[in-house]
Amino acid sequence: MGGPRPPPLLLCVLLCAHAGLCQHYLRLRPSPSDHLPVSDLKEDPDPDYDPREQDLSERTLRKKLGSHFDPNFMSVGAPAAAAGNHSAAPDVRPQGPVPNELKRLELGETPYGKRVKVGKKARRKFLQWLWTYTHCPVVYAWKDLGLRFWPRYIKEGNCFSERSCSFPEGMSCKPVKSVNKIFLRWYCQGFLRQKYCTWIQVQYPIISECKCSC
Repeated sequence: MGGPRPPPLLLCVLLCAHAGLCQHYLRLRPSPSDHLPVSDLKEDPDPDYDPREQDLSERTLRKKLGSHFDPNFMSVGAPAAAAGNHSAAPDVRPQGPVPNELKRLELGETPYGKRVKVGKKARRKFLQWLWTYTHCPVVYAWKDLGLRFWPRYIKEGNCFSERSCSFPEGMSCKPVKSVNKIFLRWYCQGFLRQKYCTWIQVQYPIISECKCSC
């Protein structure tokens, strides 16, 4: 995959602000950040800044978004998993072969410098257990971005955090890679009768890989 990737860009969004009335709703521009997943935005609650029914034509919005529409991570309607059914535990089992960095571990050395012979079967089982304990899966869940995004629902990634990923404990799973998905954002300029609103394309970073880290 090459060298380290630059920090992901936080959500590229311009928030509308009333002139002097809602100064805490700032205009957010792309800025480097290591904080993922993206925090919930602080929205202006005024419904005048929401898209109207005629602005939500799926055919028109699909055409505007074009090839950026990714059904694996986007949904126009509420997915079943986004309706509050979180009873099923995520599958956090490692996939594929044991990583090379674990295969290179030297097993059998005692604190006194002596070596104990470890059979191939025992070594394989121990490395599999160690990988199961220390690997860092990305756990995905659907998130409602609200009426001012299209598609409204995004499948967002989080690093598994129910336990420490190191042995002995102390380290935790943290994001190391992300991918950007393009969404549409309802953006308004001005206020009152001089207000102009339209859909603009924005980038939304999604965690794609996690690793055990301090």
